[in-house]
Amino acid sequence: MPARARRGTFYAGRVSRWTGTWLSGPGAAAEPSDGPARYRGERLGAPERGPGSVASNGIRLGALVIDLVLASLVTSLFLRPDYNDPAGMWRFNYLAGLVWLVITAVGVSLGGFTPAKALLGLRVVAMDGKPVVGPFRAIPRTVLIALVIPAVITDRDGRGLHDRATGTIELRTR
Repeated sequence: MPARARRGTFYAGRVSRWTGTWLSGPGAAAEPSDGPARYRGERLGAPERGPGSVASNGIRLGALVIDLVLASLVTSLFLRPDYNDPAGMWRFNYLAGLVWLVITAVGVSLGGFTPAKALLGLRVVAMDGKPVVGPFRAIPRTVLIALVIPAVITDRDGRGLHDRATGTIELRTR
């Protein structure tokens, strides 16, 4: 079998357990030398729009903001924020960040999504086709998102450095 066909079927065979049969088969993972990709995720065999397409940076940012607000609300159930006390607010924000880390790491590890990702129709999937992302990928991915820079730098397929480092991709579910 030619190398190009093997590359395409590698992705199609592994991730299709979750995504279905939307992958285009042997030519799905064409090399950049085959010409520029017309849309994000084309080289990976993802559709341009709809379920299974690569999530845009805007909707990913929206999910992050919603999850951060949710973490802040959960934190406020246990620690009352005092806006006149800067040291108290630092403590509150630190704890809210830890709550976000837990919500994100546990949610992505077990189901591939956080509450906001589920609300907005996003899911993190492993590139090797495993049914769950698992903690060994979800925890480093979450820490890299918290560092901001790895999540901001994306490749032409829409995968941030955090996704590339952990072997994941964030896809639309609807």
